[in-house]
Amino acid sequence: MTRLVLSCVAVLACAAPVGAAQAQDSSIPAAILGTAPPPQGRTVTYVAGATLTRGYLAVPEGRGPFPALILVHEWNGLVDRVRQVADAFASHGYVALAADLYQGRTGSNPQENMALVNETRAHPDQIIANLDAAQRFLRARPDVSGKVGVMGWCFGGGIALSYALGGAEHDATAIFYGSLVTDPAELRRIHHPIYGTFAGRDNGIPRDQVARFAAVLDSLGVKNDIHVYDPVAHGFWLWVDRDTATSLGPATDAWQRLTRFLRETLGGGR
Repeated sequence: MTRLVLSCVAVLACAAPVGAAQAQDSSIPAAILGTAPPPQGRTVTYVAGATLTRGYLAVPEGRGPFPALILVHEWNGLVDRVRQVADAFASHGYVALAADLYQGRTGSNPQENMALVNETRAHPDQIIANLDAAQRFLRARPDVSGKVGVMGWCFGGGIALSYALGGAEHDATAIFYGSLVTDPAELRRIHHPIYGTFAGRDNGIPRDQVARFAAVLDSLGVKNDIHVYDPVAHGFWLWVDRDTATSLGPATDAWQRLTRFLRETLGGGR
């Protein structure tokens, strides 16, 4: 995959610290329950010369250094739900940058969302360049420890895996029901642990494909934590409030697995 290398913005953008007091005692973020306050971080420009590409930065209280996370949005773009999740990670001790792959645009219906997905996927080198710039932006901050993870949901989950295969070196990848690759020759490029959460009622990513993905990672010696939750459908984790009765238990377990994974791979965390 060809990379279009861009320099990150030289100016260090700041965000209002997100207090540890906002960390959820319930062990699950208010953001995915639909009960979080409005976003408290700051919009930042992190790709040089791309003024329309505007990410969202949430920073923990304290001096750090902290591990960092890049969050990759779903098919509808960088919306407030993703910003609120970035705030949740900041409250747990991570410098969180929600990337923007759509140049500030968001979709409001499936047709608009799919048009944005197709337009973006047509330029994979630009996706890699965007996330490489996000890494450089984070690594240039004095409050970042040098450990960086990437995570995403749906469209963003597939992009996170693609970035693990073709982007600059980083320390962890977390995939929530994103498109998978099962070719050992491709997955051999991964040199860090992988987390994956999938839905048993997701026809687009069948259970046998998830099992094959995990088996290939095992065969290659890639440490992984992959789990399929039977009762839920695609999209359950980021939007628990759409079906709280069904999704709350699996979402809570997935969150606990995720925070443990991030502590083990990136360090830090609260």
